[in-house]
Amino acid sequence: MTTAQTQELDVQPTPLALLLLGREADPRSERGVECPGDLPSPSDPDLVERARAAKEKLGSKVFVLGHHYQRDEVIQFADVTGDSFKLARDAAARPEAEYIVFCGVHFMAESADILTTSDQKVVLPDLAAGCSMADMATAEQVAECWDVLTDAGVADRVVPVSYMNSSADIKAFTGRHGGTICTSSNAERALEWAFQQGEKVLFLPDQHLGRNTAVRDMGMSLDDCVVYNPHKPNGGLTVEQLRDAKMILWRGHCSVHGRFSLESVEDVRARVPGVNVLVHPECRHEVVAAADYVGSTEYIIKALEAAPAGSKWAIGTELNLVRRLANRFAPEGKEIVFLDRSVCFCSTMNRIDLPHLVWTLESLAEGTLVNRIEVDQETEHYAKLALEQMLALP
Repeated sequence: MTTAQTQELDVQPTPLALLLLGREADPRSERGVECPGDLPSPSDPDLVERARAAKEKLGSKVFVLGHHYQRDEVIQFADVTGDSFKLARDAAARPEAEYIVFCGVHFMAESADILTTSDQKVVLPDLAAGCSMADMATAEQVAECWDVLTDAGVADRVVPVSYMNSSADIKAFTGRHGGTICTSSNAERALEWAFQQGEKVLFLPDQHLGRNTAVRDMGMSLDDCVVYNPHKPNGGLTVEQLRDAKMILWRGHCSVHGRFSLESVEDVRARVPGVNVLVHPECRHEVVAAADYVGSTEYIIKALEAAPAGSKWAIGTELNLVRRLANRFAPEGKEIVFLDRSVCFCSTMNRIDLPHLVWTLESLAEGTLVNRIEVDQETEHYAKLALEQMLALP
């Protein structure tokens, strides 16, 4: 991408942007990029059997979690599948499992470590499996934002609400300041609670989920929302804007869901007459407004399960899941297509492939602990406060 193109897209450089990943580690990154060890060749014809054998050898000592966006080659070895918070809770419900192998991304493994016992060890098969959205809000940036809100005289009226797709540090910040975590399923409940505690919400790190929930679900106006850009002085906002706003949205987004456009919706309606457009609330506001149905990953799956035979659906979410659902429901005559013409996998989710999983399981079977994700006690304490507040939501 040229400098001119970067400026046109208003893309700001950040040390936590997607890196040219290799064997080096970036000490500035909260998720790290180091992957030690020699991986088996992806062309090894015995990979599936090796993974099966290692998993059988470990027996009940290992519990493998597979996020919906994972590759099929990895999902086949998952003991349970689901979204990030469901998987973390599933791990906590299996205290007999010594190893929790989380086939997802870094912030998900952190949540699992926070919710499991100290005797359990959470493992991420590839430490470079991060989340670009989560990396768009660092602890330092959010602390600076709070200083800006304090200087503007509004911090005492602001309640932070952080999306599950955030680092343990951001969850801990939320807990320290009396806020709550939310998922894409309960974001409206979280915001309702937050507005009972204060006058304003700082929503981290996905601006689209915050805006869509506030405007589409709760009846606020777009004028009630401002976007805080951590790469600009004072977030690019005036004191008056901060004082007038109800929703202070962090300038973050999902690299997958953010690519869907209004043109994508119009194009698929022209190509597939009678299609139902179903999108994730991490999509842009104009896409959500133009869709027929909007909901979390679990909502999308349940909607397709309940859909009548012969119905047509265009899905705006990660391609691994869409392709898996298309294959699953094809025998029922349900036509399911990807909302965008371009192929769009989550690049960091896709870093966990069969070679990484084989290497992880074989290492554990041999008694070698690799790629452990461990949250320090203080961060865990405050992050758990925010997570427990979410669990206590009415």
